[in-house]
Amino acid sequence: MELFDKKSGAQKAKLNAKGELFAPLADRMRPQKFDDFVGQEEIIAPNKALRKVIDNIKVSGGQIPSMIFWGPPGSGKTTLANLVANEVGCEFITFSAVTSGIKEIKEVMERAKYNFKHNNQNTILFIDEIHRFNKAQQDAFLPYVEKGVISLIGATTENPSFELNSALLSRCRVYILKALAEKDIIAIIHGALNDKERGLGQQKIKLDAEAEKYLINIANGDARVALNLLELTAQSLPLPQAGLPRGAGEQVISKPVVESAAQKKILLYDRAGEEHYNLISALHKSLRGSDVQAALYWLGRMLEAGEDPLYIARRIVRFASEDIGNSDPQALVISLAAKEVVDFIGMPEADNALAQAVIYLATAPKSNAVYKAYGKVKQDVAKTIAMPVPLHLRNPVTDLMGKIGYGKDYKYAHKFPQSEYGGFAQQEHLPDNLKGTKYYEPSDYGFEKEIKKRMEYWDRLRNKKE
Repeated sequence: MELFDKKSGAQKAKLNAKGELFAPLADRMRPQKFDDFVGQEEIIAPNKALRKVIDNIKVSGGQIPSMIFWGPPGSGKTTLANLVANEVGCEFITFSAVTSGIKEIKEVMERAKYNFKHNNQNTILFIDEIHRFNKAQQDAFLPYVEKGVISLIGATTENPSFELNSALLSRCRVYILKALAEKDIIAIIHGALNDKERGLGQQKIKLDAEAEKYLINIANGDARVALNLLELTAQSLPLPQAGLPRGAGEQVISKPVVESAAQKKILLYDRAGEEHYNLISALHKSLRGSDVQAALYWLGRMLEAGEDPLYIARRIVRFASEDIGNSDPQALVISLAAKEVVDFIGMPEADNALAQAVIYLATAPKSNAVYKAYGKVKQDVAKTIAMPVPLHLRNPVTDLMGKIGYGKDYKYAHKFPQSEYGGFAQQEHLPDNLKGTKYYEPSDYGFEKEIKKRMEYWDRLRNKKE
């Protein structure tokens, strides 16, 4: 398979051995047998739930039970469905809940009935995003599932307790898939880099440590995202010199190369009205500097020039949280009240309400503790793996959720001994990878002094040995 013209170095269309266009890397790298599948050991490792079902059917015969794979994107739901069909030799029909309706359902069911009656062959019907089917569409499958004409395998990212009819759900086994662990994503990436037949092995690509770490964080447990970004990065590499085949020498990819491939489009806005932004910046900085006179002047400059008063109201509401926060919680209330006045009576009568809010904000104690706290949160959300919500913090609103551990061992604070500020129970509320993280650190100004006192009290209780 030659991907480049040896004389010109120009890229050729990617073709497989049959002369067909290559599928995306994520599709090419799908494992062909259970032993090659990465992750989900809780259900597919030898002697685990799903694997035992498949192995027993291979030995003793029988029909694959209908099942639902519930898990986040890129966790292997579609791949597992394919593997199940391959292992037991059933006809495998894929169905999209996004593009298919009742008509298509009936056509597929007739085909399955024919196979069942005349060929003694079971059919596995795989429905991607089954939660997108409405009640009538889901009901259309029920008689065929009950009669054994089809084995239904549904894939969903949504809680099946909410999204599937109880009648259909009761006839399916639910298997829960988790976001892939960091070690799983690493194994998948390395597999694609080393595979010369289906992967990128011929290109001799290597990721340095920082690039690999960045790609893993972007993937966030999603194998498809990891492979798509890896392929996009490989495609962004410079073409070889004329006369040299691709992969003549190893190419080491750095973090900036992966970042460049992963970047999203940035929406641009019209900068022609520069004075508009200059004036709002002057108002904001005057408020932050506690300069009442200047803040009023810049407010007047904007209003008298015809600036949209709702725009100004939105900006001062933002300021109340960003630069005052909990040092004076009333600042946000007054800012929102000014916005309501603008909505209720409009201009020019609302100018005094805006001026009143500006005066209050300028003279209020200043703290950016809330702003900094949420900035830290955004960084952690972007840079760390999004761990699942701990089971004890989840609400078991259905029987299925209760059976799998939702809400188990949760301590309801009001049932525990009262402290100075109310009931308190010692338990962890952050995911394991962020235990002990401090985001909000209140200042010593205004009401934040009281908040700081309360937080220190709660921390003493939290750290007290039971």
